[in-house]
Amino acid sequence: MIEVVTIRFKNRGKCYTFAPNGLDIHTGDKVIVETSKGLEIAECSHGNHMAEETGLVLPLRPVARVATADDLRVAELNKKREKEAFQICQEKIAEHGLEMKLVDVECNFEGNKTMFFFTADGRVDFRELVKDLAGIFRNRIELRQIGVRDEARMIGGIGICGRPYCCSQFLEDFQPVSTKMAKVQSLSLNPTKISGSCGRLMCCLRYEQEAYEDLIKKVPKQGAFVETIDGYGTAAQVNLLRQTVKVKLDTDKDDSLRVYKANELAAVPGGRPKDGEEPPHVLQYVEPEPELPEDKEDEWTVPGYLLPEEPRSAEQPEQKPEPTETKAGRRGRGGRSKGKKDERSGRETDEKQAEPAKKPEQGRRNEKQPHQKVEASPREKESGKSEGKKRSNNRRRSHVKAVKVEAKGEQKPREKAEQPRKEAAPKKEDAARPEGQKHGGHRRRSHNKPKPQDEKS
Repeated sequence: MIEVVTIRFKNRGKCYTFAPNGLDIHTGDKVIVETSKGLEIAECSHGNHMAEETGLVLPLRPVARVATADDLRVAELNKKREKEAFQICQEKIAEHGLEMKLVDVECNFEGNKTMFFFTADGRVDFRELVKDLAGIFRNRIELRQIGVRDEARMIGGIGICGRPYCCSQFLEDFQPVSTKMAKVQSLSLNPTKISGSCGRLMCCLRYEQEAYEDLIKKVPKQGAFVETIDGYGTAAQVNLLRQTVKVKLDTDKDDSLRVYKANELAAVPGGRPKDGEEPPHVLQYVEPEPELPEDKEDEWTVPGYLLPEEPRSAEQPEQKPEPTETKAGRRGRGGRSKGKKDERSGRETDEKQAEPAKKPEQGRRNEKQPHQKVEASPREKESGKSEGKKRSNNRRRSHVKAVKVEAKGEQKPREKAEQPRKEAAPKKEDAARPEGQKHGGHRRRSHNKPKPQDEKS
């Protein structure tokens, strides 16, 4: 691999490779390069990149420098000189009566050489013309005859496809094109339809020639004697791109044609046999595997991500999945366990009972799922309200009692453990206190403080 840059002269399609010579060159920069004709100004079509040495002609010519402001000013002066030289040369061609068409004029960067490009049908004697031009421009004059394709490359234009000419854009060399390529591709053989503006066959006919040559090998030619899965017949029409052939079977009395794929028929070598001879069997047909039908989606259905989200009302919030319960069951504050028999009502709760929606106004966070509500008469509602109040009061009282019992049970072992410590090492504060007053506890303290005893007593 070697680092190179690609250079193009006057945007004429063909690109050349040069060595960057340690310079950082970007695409579109104007550079000064060394050529066999001297220094020339050109445009970089591809900046610094790596390329394989096998496709290059070594040694590479280096890039002299990136074009400066003075170099660009010299290039503008040369363009003005080219326009003046073009007009003067046309006048001299008319004076000498030469049958030639002037195409372009090019002045080199150093200004010591001028090249004139022209087209002509045959050989032209332009010796007197060169003498006149050398006396006017006072430098080296060179006249070069080119073809009509080179003329189209230099002038440029728009083709029948609506795009600029391929030769002026990216083609480096002209490759031969023949009418056989148009015939293989089933195109019209009218010269006006397959020719470019230069009067020659279009260069794009060669782009797909290799693909058509591979397709021809898979199907028989038109008019060939073929064997199909339905019998023998003659190929009437061939479609290379679709790989289908229209065949007229010998068994069909009418002139109807049947369409077969490339793997459903084969050409019989030697053509149609003579009368009385049996045609050979050459078709080796293999049935393709059946394709699974694909589920067709409705084209008019709106995708899910485009559908608007449904607004969630406050009355019906999203229900969360209920967590798994332990063996003892889950209990709420003062509530009864789920799936067990209620001690007061004697009813057995249903474990599969659906959890009702929680009201947003409810302040306390209930972990217990209430029973489903059943509509009742107005009398039952009044009696139910009173009973509900009594039950709620009883639940709260039972809960408070249970908490007090648990608190007392926890305090008893602590007092027993602390007693030997107090006897062994009594604190100074406890020794200073009177006997009637105890430390801590839930008993009320007497408001009448005992009088302190005298130290003497």
